[in-house]
Amino acid sequence: MSDLYAVFGNPIAHSKSPAIHAAFAASAGQEMVYEARLAPVDGFPQAVAEFVATGGKGANVTVPFKEEAFRLATRLSERAARAGAVNTLAFNGAEIFGDNTDGAGLVHDITHNLGYSLGGRRVLLLGAGGASRGVIAPLLAEKPISLFIANRSADKAVLLAAAFSDVEPVNAGSFADLAGKCFDLVINATSASLAGASLPLPPGIFAPGALAYDMMYGKGETLFLQLAREQGAARGADGLGMLVEQAAEAFFVWRGVRPPTTPVLADLRAQLAG
Repeated sequence: MSDLYAVFGNPIAHSKSPAIHAAFAASAGQEMVYEARLAPVDGFPQAVAEFVATGGKGANVTVPFKEEAFRLATRLSERAARAGAVNTLAFNGAEIFGDNTDGAGLVHDITHNLGYSLGGRRVLLLGAGGASRGVIAPLLAEKPISLFIANRSADKAVLLAAAFSDVEPVNAGSFADLAGKCFDLVINATSASLAGASLPLPPGIFAPGALAYDMMYGKGETLFLQLAREQGAARGADGLGMLVEQAAEAFFVWRGVRPPTTPVLADLRAQLAG
């Protein structure tokens, strides 16, 4: 009988995770079934309990349940504790282990798939929500020369930066505070692209040779990547690679096997282009 895994979210029908993990399982020779499960907005713990009762071994967690998953876990990885959010659960008896693979997925996509070294770079992170919080520590571990968090509300960015001050000094402010500054890597961790909205970014923030990275992805160029190109960014990348890499990291947490990601990413990219 195959081991059972799932992804929980609301909504969830759009999720590419079942296809990704099916491909991983096939390539790694792992016997497992992976489902997409819609959890009621007010019923996430109950949905997880029912899943575990039916033999569930592990689960991914997406919007809007990552903070609830953090609270549900009985043991946390260091990176999940830092992030204050969980996107990967593993069940072993009464223990619920919570991990966060988002930051590892982002860094692996940038450094390996895109071949862009983060060491010594000036990094700008747009947004001060959960998506940003989950990637700050992994970004700092790559030793950029500086990290600046910008948000519509400067106060929220400043609070988030302060939460990581014991790791490295992190600067923060509003989008307007970016005027006169430039960066080698600009990461959009806001939901603006998902909402079809543009960000009020001042001109000149993209240094020569800069990479613009949008955690969102879709068919064609996101509004952020379009803006970045128009403002002089040398390269642009969406978050499809991050999606695949964070899934591979979760697969490793569950199965102890690191599946190849290149063919899976290429297949997804072809599907989006089609």
